[in-house]
Amino acid sequence: MKLNSYIDHTLLKPTATKADIKQLCKEAIEYQFFSVCVNGCNVKLAAKFTKKTDVSVCAVIGFPLGAMTTRSKVYEAKNAIKNGADEIDMVLNIGMLKSKQYRVVYKDIRRIKRAIGKKVLKVILETCYLTKDEIKKASEIAVKAKADFVKTSTGFGTGGATLDDVQLMKDAVNGKAKIKASGGIRDAITAQKFIDLGVQRLGVSAGIAIVTGKQSDATY
Repeated sequence: MKLNSYIDHTLLKPTATKADIKQLCKEAIEYQFFSVCVNGCNVKLAAKFTKKTDVSVCAVIGFPLGAMTTRSKVYEAKNAIKNGADEIDMVLNIGMLKSKQYRVVYKDIRRIKRAIGKKVLKVILETCYLTKDEIKKASEIAVKAKADFVKTSTGFGTGGATLDDVQLMKDAVNGKAKIKASGGIRDAITAQKFIDLGVQRLGVSAGIAIVTGKQSDATY
C-alpha cells in the first residue's frame, strides 16, 4: 500500500477556520489520503467538502484530555456520527487508568463503541503520560471493550508516537485491534518505520510533506 492510504490528514488546532477545513479536505482529496481528522464542530463541514469522494471523516471525542464524563463523550460521539463522521478517535480517561480504575476506563470505551455501532472506534492512550505497564493495560482494556484501533497520542501532550510504545501496544493487542501512530511524524522515513512495525494508520498534519518526500518543520 502507498503511504497516502495510511494517512488521517489532521487539523485539530483551536484556531482552525472554515477556510482551513475546506483546504484540509481539498488536500485529502488531491493526495488521496484515507481521511480527514477534525474536531466535532467541523465534522458537518468536512462531510460536506468530502461528499461523493473516497475520503472518510474522522472526529475526535473527549479531546484532548479524556477527562470528560462518559455520558458527555457518548453524546459527542453520537452527534459526530449524525453529522457525518465515519470514524471516532476518543481519548481514554487517563487519570482513571493511572488510578487503576480499570472498570471505569473499560465502561468509558465500551459505551462509546456501543453508541456508534459498526463505525470505527480508535482509542487514544496518550502514551507520553503512561508507564510501559499502563500502555499495556490500556491496550488490553481497549481490546476488551471492542475498540477497532489503539492510538498513541493526541499530538497535544508532552510527546508523540515512538516505535517502542507502538511495539508495546502491538504486543498487548495481539492482533485483536489495529494500531494508529500519531504525534511527531513529519517525514516519509519516519512514517515508513511505523508502517514496517505494523501500524495501519498514521495521524499526521504533515501528510503532504510525507507523501512528497519532504520534511515538515511544523511544531504541531
